Amino acid sequence: MKKVLAFLSFCVMFSSASFAQTGKVFDELSHPSKILKGDRNFAIYLPPDYEVSQRSYPVLYLLHGATDNQTGWIQFGEVLHITDKAIKEGKATSMIIVMPDADTKRMGYFNDIRGDWSYEDYFFEELMPYVETTYRIKSEKQYRAVAGLSMGGGGSFMYALHHPELFSSACPLSAYVGPKSVEEVKNMAKQYYNLEINDEDAEKYLSRYSALPLIESMTKEQIESVKWYIDCGDDDFLYEGNSLVHIALRKKEVKHEFRIRDGGHSWTYWRESLPEVLEFVSNVFHRK
Repeated sequence: MKKVLAFLSFCVMFSSASFAQTGKVFDELSHPSKILKGDRNFAIYLPPDYEVSQRSYPVLYLLHGATDNQTGWIQFGEVLHITDKAIKEGKATSMIIVMPDADTKRMGYFNDIRGDWSYEDYFFEELMPYVETTYRIKSEKQYRAVAGLSMGGGGSFMYALHHPELFSSACPLSAYVGPKSVEEVKNMAKQYYNLEINDEDAEKYLSRYSALPLIESMTKEQIESVKWYIDCGDDDFLYEGNSLVHIALRKKEVKHEFRIRDGGHSWTYWRESLPEVLEFVSNVFHRK
């Protein structure tokens, strides 16, 4: 009987230990926003040891693409399985992953060209302070990273270039790098918003939300204070923009990692990218 009880006790402990090796995701969280005048959704990944430790964790802000929401990286990107596996194999450190929703009421991570929807302000002034005080997140630059795919890749570029003092690393994947000219900005405003804007306003938007002008206007030291991992498939329709950013960074002698792999604009590609992103940001967290 004692042997049976001992065996059952071992099974319970083994089961508990196995369960403890799994992180958790919560994909229907929300908090109030004064800037966007309503509740905003977000999702979060908590690492396997979160509930049994008292420590604080580094954070990765992981941005979804157009037409998805905060559940995209969970539903299609398999963030729970991939991150758990990377942590278990020692390729990634335990971290918290925050996935905001940029597709409710309006789509996008930037302040709207019309001036009446300030998502970027919301991200930095409300979402970031909220999650970093609600969860045990290290709030120093060294322990904060941003990554994203497609539209979220563009968000990763702009957020890290706008605020290099806040992020230690940035990983744009298959990124939309922004408009290439004043005329393109004006055409976008007309096509998507039926809005006529003048050259001056278009130039302001271009200088703020296009990676190439931003890189041109910043110093090498400012850009290089963020560690960069840029990844885009060879069959991706956004390949040209990412290549031009790579060339611009090379001309400025900014250190960065640039990957061109076989693949297109698909979740198959991004699921393969995510382990590399987790390893890259973890090395930066550790100052490797």
